[in-house]
Amino acid sequence: MIDNEKIEELFLELSDKLDGALNALSNQYSQIRAGRANPHILDSLKVEAYGGTSRLIELGNVNTLDARTLAINLWDKSLLKSVEKAILQSNIGITPTNDGNVIRLSFPELTEETRKNLSKQAKKIGEDAKVAVRNVRRDAMDAVKKMKTAKEISEDEASNVEADIEKEIKKSIESVDKLIDAKVKDIMTI
Repeated sequence: MIDNEKIEELFLELSDKLDGALNALSNQYSQIRAGRANPHILDSLKVEAYGGTSRLIELGNVNTLDARTLAINLWDKSLLKSVEKAILQSNIGITPTNDGNVIRLSFPELTEETRKNLSKQAKKIGEDAKVAVRNVRRDAMDAVKKMKTAKEISEDEASNVEADIEKEIKKSIESVDKLIDAKVKDIMTI
């Protein structure tokens, strides 16, 4: 690696952006239901409460009762109807059961067709993540070209830096592929 402050900064930024793309993919995957109860499916759920909107996880606890059931225990029971309404309006496809104290979500067994559709969705999200990684590569390569044009680094140094960038991108693409394969396997497992 070349001892150049701008190049070090470039690689720090590259690493941050690649980590961000992988984290975003993991977060998106955690919200795809795979037939099992997963509390993370509710992470982005917004509920009208106290004159504004709040995230569900700020209003109570979400627990896994068994492999197919989640229980939502709210700290303020007056919000049960609001939470129930938010779940019905979301696109998770599960009807809540409200007993006056706890809201239960029962995850039905997924059909083969639903599993295939969820797998396609997971693959598309993964491909979008690969596009994001490639965009990071493009930005990094453009920065190297600018340094080369401004005579901040030599041709040889630029070639070495570009090769190092390619190695990082290749590692990230492999990580994305592993995440895709793991999620598809998770979805297709009965």
